[in-house]
Amino acid sequence: MTAAAGGPGQRGDAGEYVLGVDSGGSGLRVALGTAGSDAPLATAACAGPVRTGPAGIDAAHLLEQLLPTVRELLARHGGGSRIAAAAIGAAGMATLGDQLRAELPVALADALGVQRLALAADAVTAYAGAVGQRPGAVVAGGTGLIALGTDLTQWRRADGWGHLLGDSGGGAWIGRAGLDAAMRAHDGRRGGSPALLARLEAVFGPAPELPGLLYPRTDRPAVLASFAPEVAACAAHDPVAEGILRDAAGHIAEAAAAVCPKAGADDEECEVALTGGLFRMGDPLLVPLREELARQLPQARAVPGSGDPLIGSLRIAQALATGGLLLPHHPRLLSIPLSGPDQRRDGGVTEQGS
Repeated sequence: MTAAAGGPGQRGDAGEYVLGVDSGGSGLRVALGTAGSDAPLATAACAGPVRTGPAGIDAAHLLEQLLPTVRELLARHGGGSRIAAAAIGAAGMATLGDQLRAELPVALADALGVQRLALAADAVTAYAGAVGQRPGAVVAGGTGLIALGTDLTQWRRADGWGHLLGDSGGGAWIGRAGLDAAMRAHDGRRGGSPALLARLEAVFGPAPELPGLLYPRTDRPAVLASFAPEVAACAAHDPVAEGILRDAAGHIAEAAAAVCPKAGADDEECEVALTGGLFRMGDPLLVPLREELARQLPQARAVPGSGDPLIGSLRIAQALATGGLLLPHHPRLLSIPLSGPDQRRDGGVTEQGS
């Protein structure tokens, strides 16, 4: 475990501690805080990611890493032993979190005295970290792409269906389009890009060998996404690459428009937060994306994510502790198994086109 001191928050009584947890592909991160302080008292990172098996995310392995880490953080910040509220955010919670939902409420209540618990998909904790508890939308882009929005009565989701069925505009989508244009140039077909063909050969070797390199791989989405920065690097001087990023921007804006809350009578802005490594491509993607957002979603205001999923999970825990959680409850996206009836806000979820 590695730990870091937090901001200037002050320790409260033992019963005032709150806990935020972010479980993702790069590992498990923990933040200890108090209900009344914006900044965490301390954060810690565990050695590796939580295992996923036939039953989904492994609850026992998560607890094996989490409990000693929390106890050490508590010992270093006053020796308290009880957590008033906790929020566990996990990649795959919506589809692979059944074991967590079944086992964590009792386990955390017994081990840490957790009175109120939220179990959230990582898209929800990313929303809470980037937007907070205001109406708005978040687009999380990396290898894939998903958009999530809420008007604080229900969640709306668009895309996130994987590289075969969607993730339109994400890293794998851009990389595949770039490789397609390169292979077209190799064949002499319309729509080819000699510039992208040159980058393909520099990165992967001779073009005819690419199928044999790509198709046997189990990590094909990541391999496709690895070519997306090459597309961005060519965009300034290659119209085909520029067109790919412009099309990607259109898809991203469509996903944001599908989930952004509808404007009310006063036509208020919809805050759209952009999070994830995809947007580190910079201007080659962001310039056409801003143009597409202005065209498809004129009431939107694009903002960089102001916090990450760990901070989002801590914010959810703080809201639970004070009875102020405004984000809508959903059995798979944001479940609150230990809260009282006054804390439950069953807003449901709708998907693009519903």
